[in-house]
Amino acid sequence: MKGNPYGSHRVISPVGLLPQAAEKVDNRPEIFDNEILIEVEALQPTATAFGRIKKECGGDLKKIEAEILKIVEERGKFQDPVTKSGGILIGKIKKIGTDLQGKTDAEVGDRIATLVSLSLTPLKIYEITGIDTETEQVRCKADAILFETGIYTKIPEDLGAQLSLALMDVAGAPAQVAVNAKVGDVVVVEGAGKAGLLCLAEAKKRVSPTGLVVCMDYSAEICELVRDLGLADIVIQANGQKPLEAYDAYMEATGGRLADFTVSTVSVQDTELSTIMVTKDTGMIYFFSMSTDFVKASLGAEGIKKYVPMLIGNGYYPGHAEIAFDIVRREKGLCKYFEERYCK
Repeated sequence: MKGNPYGSHRVISPVGLLPQAAEKVDNRPEIFDNEILIEVEALQPTATAFGRIKKECGGDLKKIEAEILKIVEERGKFQDPVTKSGGILIGKIKKIGTDLQGKTDAEVGDRIATLVSLSLTPLKIYEITGIDTETEQVRCKADAILFETGIYTKIPEDLGAQLSLALMDVAGAPAQVAVNAKVGDVVVVEGAGKAGLLCLAEAKKRVSPTGLVVCMDYSAEICELVRDLGLADIVIQANGQKPLEAYDAYMEATGGRLADFTVSTVSVQDTELSTIMVTKDTGMIYFFSMSTDFVKASLGAEGIKKYVPMLIGNGYYPGHAEIAFDIVRREKGLCKYFEERYCK
């Protein structure tokens, strides 16, 4: 039997929605003719989702495990009920539906990372075997379903599964830098976590030799890391939740040069205005983080008489996986940092 290419046949409630917007999906591991069954090795929840769960559970691993299992049991997928975000997974292809056989570039047994959100991916967890609160990765025994329109990438042998899992969760961010940053531009990256570091590295490549790359982050430790890796021309330690203070610090550090392109990758709330204020009216903002409140962003910009186009953080762009892989192959220092952090 063939299912809907977008997965609507898996929606239990509310009927008529697509899987991401649905409250509950059918996660039975018996596949339709146009689906792929994946034997899951690990989940990489978004920083926004995992951070909320970790905070609510007080960092207790047993409580975090119980909360993740509860979410999947209730929804048939991993979708944080508060932030609505998901993440990605890695695993091996277990079975390919008859309609897709010979039409994909993967075969049974291939290790892949999914490039669609866990918030729409039918998932059945049998056991959680480990949780790393530092890397935010969840090792588990599980099955997952990839729809006909679902995208994935094979795990590169030279990078390995754990590093690839970490990269693919945020691959959409540096891809937008590659598309939108030009030689001579001022590019600002607010938040230098995993996504932010990749964006900074890609920005350095795209704006050189006459452009300027600026990093803004709350953490002194992260700011020092960015300096050590040489990923930004200017590094500013500032609290994005205090927009006036952040703006003043930015203007002083840059001599008043507002950004042509700004990327927000922060995983906390209420930083929209600091991002908007450092961007020129003729520039553009890419709000990658799922913690972004788009009402605050749009009405906040209106309130300070700021005209600047804003992109929603779509995690997909054609070729975004290869862009992310290329960054860590090119930036040896960044690659080493990621390996030490994620490949334990």
